[in-house]
This record gives sequence, structure tokens and C-alpha cells, in this order.
Amino acid sequence: MSTSWTRTAERGHPVAYRLMLRTALLLGRPLSRLFLVPITAYFLATAPRARRASRRFLRRALGRAPGPGDLWRHFFYFASTLLDRVYLLTGRQRALRIAMHGQAELDRALAQGRGCLLLGSHLGSFEVLRALGVARRDLAVKVVMETKQTPVVDTLLRQLNPEVARTVIPLEAPDSLLQVRDSLEDGGVVGLLGDRVVNEQRSAAAPFLGRNASFPTGPLHIARRLGVPVLLFFGLYRGGNRYEIRFEPFLEGTGAPQEDAMDLGRDVARYAARLEEQARRHPYNWFNFYDFWNG
Repeated sequence: MSTSWTRTAERGHPVAYRLMLRTALLLGRPLSRLFLVPITAYFLATAPRARRASRRFLRRALGRAPGPGDLWRHFFYFASTLLDRVYLLTGRQRALRIAMHGQAELDRALAQGRGCLLLGSHLGSFEVLRALGVARRDLAVKVVMETKQTPVVDTLLRQLNPEVARTVIPLEAPDSLLQVRDSLEDGGVVGLLGDRVVNEQRSAAAPFLGRNASFPTGPLHIARRLGVPVLLFFGLYRGGNRYEIRFEPFLEGTGAPQEDAMDLGRDVARYAARLEEQARRHPYNWFNFYDFWNG
């Protein structure tokens, strides 16, 4: 369902995509950002499904009909975070100014000694979570990600930075849950995305921007199954080279397994409510470029 530009670029122009990544590393961020203008214009002109999805989302989030400038800003923000992904995944995040808020909440959760799950979303950059691992050398940070969808970029970035590649837990791996459990038992941090449904049988509907949408129950099921604390994570792009990381307490770790369908439903509704609030505050950070309410 997603019309992510990374998938489109890889499948349609894999050589060009490799060239773009290497150019970003060769020229550096200031010069590379000049290419974002024609790239944004190209996708605005040639991606009608993403354009329609952008318009529908912005109408709900802004509470008004979005104009051409709104669509441009939405697409340009996404293009900017894709470029910055290169620097984050190759250890060159010094080109970015990243402010962190809520680290005390993270420390409090980790003090329980059971690790911590960070529940993120496609609002902003999930990759900026890498900055936490750089800032906190004493902390093991891993991310659960779908790698089959972007094989070109994942292969290239593994070649550029094998150390970063080792921090990824592939979502499709048969032992992904075991890797998550082991990382948490070692007192580490594991980041997951909580706003895109992979399996409709493991999803729940919740109000989001005036209409029900489907959200996955898997991440919250894992948290309750393992009895670990959960914090919400938002990696918001604020324009230029500025990012803002926010941690919010969400679930206290009980230390014991809990499996209650009603609890899961309430958890999903609470997550959707917090995501909605942030989406209204930062609408141009919404990077689910498909009709979110058709799921």
C-alpha cells in the first residue's frame, strides 16, 4: 500500500539510487540538499497516489484544504529526511542538530533492569533514533525494521557501515522476536514502528483524525508478553538540519507476562491519540504516503 519514494526509486532506478547515495556522501549535506528541489518537483509531478494521500491527510491534520505550498512542504520534508538517513546510517550525524527531550523518562524505565521498548511511527524520522546510540555509548540500541522492501539501500549501507547494520533486527527474520527478547534481557533499547499494519489479523481499529484507522497490535503485544516498559518515540524534523527527539512514558513494565485483548485495544487507542496530537502539531512530518483510512 505504501508509495514510499525509497521503494519507488530502488525498483525503478536502482543505479540512479546508488549514485544518489554515493553523491550525498561525496558532496556533503549542504550541496546535496540542492538536489532536493528537483527531486521534490519530480515526485510531486509523477506520484499521483502519494499526492492524493498527502492532500487527504493534510486536510484532516490542518483542518482546511491544503494548498500547493502545503503539498510541496510535505514532500520536501520527506525528501530531506531520506537524504539525512544516509548521514545517520553512516555515522555522519554531526551534520545534524539533534535535540533530545525526555531522557530522564528513558533512564527511569531502564533503571527497572528489563530494557525498554521505544514505540515509534512514520511521523518524522525513525532513523534519527540512531543518534541515541551515538549519544549514549553505554546503551545498546537496536531497531526492528522491514529490510526486504529496500534491498538496494540496505545492501549499500551495510557495505558503508557494517556496525550500523548489526543493530538492525529484520522484521521478517524467523527469530526476530527472540532477538528482541535477548536485546531487552541484556538491558538494551529496542525501537519498533507502531503505525503500519503488516498482518490485518494482528491489528485493531482506533479513532485517528476523525475516522477509524487500523493499527498493528504486534508491538504492544510483545511489550505486554515480555512485561517491559514502553516509551513513545518521536523523531521530528524541524527544517534545515534540525531534529527533535521526544520520549514519552507509555506503559510501565510489570515484569510479568500479560495477555489481555481488552488491554491491547486500549493501548492501541492511546497510541493513536498521542500520534494524532503530534500529527496535528507537525503535519508535514507525516510520511505514510497512502490512504491511511483504507486499511
